[in-house]
Amino acid sequence: MSASPDSPVIVAARRTWIGTAGHGHADLSATDLAAPVLGAVLADLPAGHGLGVEDVVLGNCTGPGGNLARVAVLAAALRDPAGPLSERVPGLTIDRQCGSGLAAVLLAAQGVRAGDGDLVLAGGAESASTAPLRAHRPPRGSGAQPVPYDRAPFTPSALGDPGMGAAADALAREHGIDRERQDAYAARSHARALAAHAAGRFGAEVVPVDGLARDERARRLDPALLARLPSAFTPGGDGTAGNASPVSDGAAVVAVVPERVRAGLGLPGLRLVGGLTRGCDPRLPGWGPVPAVRELLDRTGRTTGDLAALELVEAFAAQVLAFTGAFSLPDDDARLCADGGALALGHPWGASGAVSVVRLFSRLVRSGAPAGSLGLAAAAVGGGLGVAGLFEVVR
Repeated sequence: MSASPDSPVIVAARRTWIGTAGHGHADLSATDLAAPVLGAVLADLPAGHGLGVEDVVLGNCTGPGGNLARVAVLAAALRDPAGPLSERVPGLTIDRQCGSGLAAVLLAAQGVRAGDGDLVLAGGAESASTAPLRAHRPPRGSGAQPVPYDRAPFTPSALGDPGMGAAADALAREHGIDRERQDAYAARSHARALAAHAAGRFGAEVVPVDGLARDERARRLDPALLARLPSAFTPGGDGTAGNASPVSDGAAVVAVVPERVRAGLGLPGLRLVGGLTRGCDPRLPGWGPVPAVRELLDRTGRTTGDLAALELVEAFAAQVLAFTGAFSLPDDDARLCADGGALALGHPWGASGAVSVVRLFSRLVRSGAPAGSLGLAAAAVGGGLGVAGLFEVVR
């Protein structure tokens, strides 16, 4: 089926290397990470394209608060005063927790499809290292001190408000996913990431920032050592520091244009076939991608067998294995996070969904996959949500 002239298409996609919180990008704010990636994405477009940036939509979860996207626009304009980003370009910051970056891409695509602009930048940025400390105000007149807290609530307290690690342990128990499978999946993700680094497969998509030269987390995992790691989230749980993603810093951005503009520029890209967000049991948020992807594939008339590439945000091995089980995929499916995922690369919450789209762009568009090849990006979200997007190569 031929695409509509207004179908949204991603024509450029970049990310930073991903640093482990407190390490490689420890002194960089979310703005510091986002601004150079915005500039790099625009630099990937043909010179003299004549397009004005209509908006910038960025996902972010932990701060610094306010409209990060607008601040990043202004920071990028200061970096390149003669560039296409200026004070006239607005910005929108959204929070759909770990699905924020992908949700930002879907939202930007909706605007392009509706005719609201011919060029929108979208993605996400997260600096866990520099996120502000937060505290609940004490009751007025109590004389008590503010009470610091680590995260915003995912659910009302009556639903238990489980942390994502504890919820991943519960999901593993619910679906009979044992520790051995989780550790094996994590080791495989790291091995794939190391192989991709060695082969230089990340080079074209990355914007180096502040001297970091690789995704910081990826390493060889010794299965014997993995097996000895203690439970990290619940007593006796199978989630550990080895089969869970690290808290991370990073940014990712894509450029979205309508098909008629893409064709005029002569660029290949990823056309958005469809995207949606669906809810699930908030006590088992890792299940969220399953109903979202099921409905998306049904709505678009596709199956997992039609997919050339899948990028699922690997927050926890248990989440990924619940997904593969639901769709009868092998644990080691070569199409799933073929170059490693968040377990090995890192999980900068508000950016991770956009990192998945950047990875699809490299795996399909940059690699020369034929027109019509399909890629899926999806993420589980605290509070019981799944975000999913289905993309098709156009040339």
